[in-house]
Amino acid sequence: MRQIYFNHDGAVDDLVALFLLSQAKDIEILGVGVVPGDCYLEPALSASEKILNRFAPGKAIKIAPSVARPKNPFPKEWREHAFTVDALPVLNEYEISQKLIVDQAAHLQLVDILKSADQAIDLVFTGPLSDLALALDTDSSIAAKINKLYWMGGAFQAKGNVLEPEHDGSAEWNAFWDPEAVERVFQEEFPIDIVALESTEKVPLTIPVRQAWAKERKNLGIDFLGNCYALVPPLVHQVSNSTYYLWDVLTAISYIDPSLTKKHALKAKVATKGINQGQTYEDENGRLVDVVYDVKHAEFFQTIFNLAWQ
Repeated sequence: MRQIYFNHDGAVDDLVALFLLSQAKDIEILGVGVVPGDCYLEPALSASEKILNRFAPGKAIKIAPSVARPKNPFPKEWREHAFTVDALPVLNEYEISQKLIVDQAAHLQLVDILKSADQAIDLVFTGPLSDLALALDTDSSIAAKINKLYWMGGAFQAKGNVLEPEHDGSAEWNAFWDPEAVERVFQEEFPIDIVALESTEKVPLTIPVRQAWAKERKNLGIDFLGNCYALVPPLVHQVSNSTYYLWDVLTAISYIDPSLTKKHALKAKVATKGINQGQTYEDENGRLVDVVYDVKHAEFFQTIFNLAWQ
């Protein structure tokens, strides 16, 4: 049984990733942290609790709120999606049977999980790396208990998705939210797999994929998938950083089944100030990371379907 800690920032894709990870039979989730990146914290915590109660009853996976705050906050309009997921009928049909949200800060939860672990733990982060950086600053010895970090963040070949005043557009949002956290994590030696902006070019969320899910909506898990992604409409005439690609789900799936992706190694750094703050870039003096560059299209979507099926 593989053991992981999952930290997410509450967007539609993050919450679907939590759902899928909770359905993988060979994975034990030791804890979940929620950082207020691409979400408002309270509805994202609530939605996470409802997802685990509905689809992973009895597992008692504790959910901790982050105390991290951004250097550069996400747009308000994106962050509101957590309210809608939290209100979905499928998550509210029954009363919460297990109270899973704890008072402990997410980075302290992570410290405790790693210090008490009897084996190295994998970390899956689909939002900013702030809680990991805070945990390392709290107790640097925990780095020895990290087997590998799987992170959705950064951009190396693609243009960034940050379109903000006084920025050159080179950064990806999870890195831009807290560039110093990326820099802090990059100082450690544990392996890092990265799903960058360009990593999902082979697996866009197309209308045929949505229609295939819609045809199976009588199944509870598939209906949940379809309803979640109905919040991000298919803008087929433009590449949209919030509607077209499944970066967070790819990060989760790349952990669940590593055979579905191909990776290449590069040495990376991050800019922490200036008009390109948050930009991740190749540098011969950077830290070694593995970046996903190819995905098996059919197998990827079949894996999502299989995990979601109830």
